[in-house]
Amino acid sequence: MKASVEKELCMGDRNCNILCPEVFKYDENELMSIVLLDEIPKKYEGLVTQARNECPAGAINIA
Repeated sequence: MKASVEKELCMGDRNCNILCPEVFKYDENELMSIVLLDEIPKKYEGLVTQARNECPAGAINIA
């Protein structure tokens, strides 16, 4: 699984960072969340999917 955050959509509410800090980090320079890992480990797939589903802006993509 791979994940990305669309810069144009991210509202910076940091919900994904709180839910799964192993994968998401808030970038203070870009004022948005970023994905820390190229490939999401299986143990975090559920949390990443939850973060995508709960993102109010729909900014998280999963492939």
